[in-house]
Amino acid sequence: MKDSIITAEVKRRELIIWLICFAIANVVNWCAIIKFSTPWYEIFTQMGYVIVTSLVIYGLLLALRVAWWILSKLMQK
Repeated sequence: MKDSIITAEVKRRELIIWLICFAIANVVNWCAIIKFSTPWYEIFTQMGYVIVTSLVIYGLLLALRVAWWILSKLMQK
C-alpha cells in the first residue's frame, strides 16, 4: 500500500478555500439578520449554524472540484 503525503501547500490552499466558505456563510447570516430585523447578537449565537453552513458549502465545492477533475481526466484520454 502506498503512503500519501499531504503537503503544506495543499493544507494551506484547502484552509483558504474553507475560510472563503466561512466568510460567505457569515455574509448570508448578516443578510438574514438585516432582512428579518433580528438583534445583532445573533452573529455570535448563530455561529454554530454558520460553521455548519460553511462546511456544507465547502463540501459542495469539493464535490464540484472532484467532478471537474474526473471530467478533465476523461477528456484527456
